[in-house]
Amino acid sequence: MSIKNEYRPNVAMIIVSSNYPEQKEIFIAERSDLTDVWQFPQGGIDKGEEVQEALFREMEEEIGTKDAEIIAEYPEWISYDFPSRIAKKMKPYKGQTQRYFLMKLSKDAKINLETEHPEFCAHKFVSAEEILNHTAHFKKSVYEQVINYFKDEGLL
Repeated sequence: MSIKNEYRPNVAMIIVSSNYPEQKEIFIAERSDLTDVWQFPQGGIDKGEEVQEALFREMEEEIGTKDAEIIAEYPEWISYDFPSRIAKKMKPYKGQTQRYFLMKLSKDAKINLETEHPEFCAHKFVSAEEILNHTAHFKKSVYEQVINYFKDEGLL
């Protein structure tokens, strides 16, 4: 397997509320399989699927809506390795390579975590500064890098 194929292609979304840009509240969701582990919605890109197509499909599959618009895109793919306990379940991948998008929920968007295959049990909106207090350790550096990029761009 080549190095490129060792990382699962993935989309991830930093979702701000419909009150953006007046309020810069960011959506995070608690995983239903891990207590007190919060993350951004994300998911794999299917073979032959366009990145933005996967983005909206994953959004609907994970939080029950795709009523949002793309505000910005992180300019490059960003990768991380799975911890060993997760890597065993995710074979043949050793990690994920992700494309991040900053998205704004529409005013009439309805979040519904009770999807066909629920991944989350709760959600909330927090400030960019609070995000890292809630996320899994192995994702912190990626989250920090992406959040800081959008802050530097004046978007968060």
